[in-house]
Amino acid sequence: MVDTSAVKRPREPAAIRLGLAISDWTERWFPDAFVFALVGIVVVFVAGLLLGRSPAQMTRYFGGGFWTLIPFTMQMALIVIFGYVVASSPPVYRLVQWLATIPKTPRTAVAWIALFATVSSLLSWGFSLVFSGLLVREVVRRVPQTDYRAAGAAGYLGLGSVWALGLSSSAALLMATKGSIPASLLPISGVLPLSRTIFLWQSIVAAVVLMAVSVLVAYLTAPDGGTARTAESYGIRPEPLEIRTPARQRPGEWLEYSPLLTILIVIVGVAYLVQLFASKGGGIGAGIAQALDLNTYNFIFLLTRSVPATAGVLIQFPFYAGIFGMITGTASDPSPISQWLAGLFVRVSDTNSYPVLVSIYSAVLGLFVPSGGSKWVIEAPYLLQAANELKVNLGWVVQIYNAAEALPNLVNPFWMLPLLGLLGVRARDLVGYAAVQLLVHLPVVLFLMWLFARTLPYIAPAVPP
Repeated sequence: MVDTSAVKRPREPAAIRLGLAISDWTERWFPDAFVFALVGIVVVFVAGLLLGRSPAQMTRYFGGGFWTLIPFTMQMALIVIFGYVVASSPPVYRLVQWLATIPKTPRTAVAWIALFATVSSLLSWGFSLVFSGLLVREVVRRVPQTDYRAAGAAGYLGLGSVWALGLSSSAALLMATKGSIPASLLPISGVLPLSRTIFLWQSIVAAVVLMAVSVLVAYLTAPDGGTARTAESYGIRPEPLEIRTPARQRPGEWLEYSPLLTILIVIVGVAYLVQLFASKGGGIGAGIAQALDLNTYNFIFLLTRSVPATAGVLIQFPFYAGIFGMITGTASDPSPISQWLAGLFVRVSDTNSYPVLVSIYSAVLGLFVPSGGSKWVIEAPYLLQAANELKVNLGWVVQIYNAAEALPNLVNPFWMLPLLGLLGVRARDLVGYAAVQLLVHLPVVLFLMWLFARTLPYIAPAVPP
């Protein structure tokens, strides 16, 4: 008889083993994301004390800021809701099924998933998570030899690469929406329409490059043949979703199931959007760049039904708002923290090095505050104040933040949860391949942010009436 225990199993590539080791460590030691919000409150509170504020003042800052992000919180919740509903609707699911018939080999299947995960994330990160999860299920059902871990990680690449450079960028949409910008931030930043952030040609080129990198790395690192871990090896047999409409049993149900009312409402909504964009002048394209903000973006998705999936956003954002309050203070009693941090960035950098410094800082902080919108509200006051002093383009600072902020998502499981639920796996099963992407993306992002910053002039903040 052969001693099977003595038979050496083929080892995974070093990069994948490293990713799995990190995942195992975080699974044991990495607490829930909400814990990091609470730790952030303590750290900022102590920082305020060290900079001369009393406990009573810091407490007042925290309480005063706690509810300041309610409009922004609601807008982020709606992005999650509408993205989920659109991705799981019958027409989109039929598109998913058709797309899943195209790849024929395991490695091309993983690259195909990576491509549409990144493309869909430019429309909406909430949509991308569900769309990509459904695509993974359908692809591995048709190409069963596909590595389930690599396919799942590919489905998450939109959240770890380019989502914040797209239409659902929390930071860019916030800065384009005057009513959502906190009053203490508005004089520092002004209003930055999307024409100065995500619609910059530099931002579009950066997104295309990062998408190409994502697809290439996904293809090159996907196991093929005997080393692949298939869905069946996890005891998972993905089945297609049931999308049939229930049979009409009563006359009153005719309007419930008829698309007539929905079509009429969509026509009215589209007509409103056309008028809105045309009113800005310069044609529809220029009007979109000027008029698209959080409210308009959510109005577009509101032309569908919705289901709640927003507990993390609704619970955590007020605590991040409290952190924001402690950092900025009030107009009559400003906190010293924001000015100290802005001064620190000015002291340790110059116009040339500032983009790289902001990229690294935002990526590291993203490990502890896994939320693009709320983290931007925390960082924006001192990052933009420093940018004003160093004469760095404010819109590009937003995009530097966006590109760098997505990177820690690759190894932080907070936003993986909807995808993990669809795939029936744990974060540790996907983080190995995601970590490989992080190692490649980091130097690419740093270089692109530095390079394109040199092509954009500084424009002083403008506050519209």
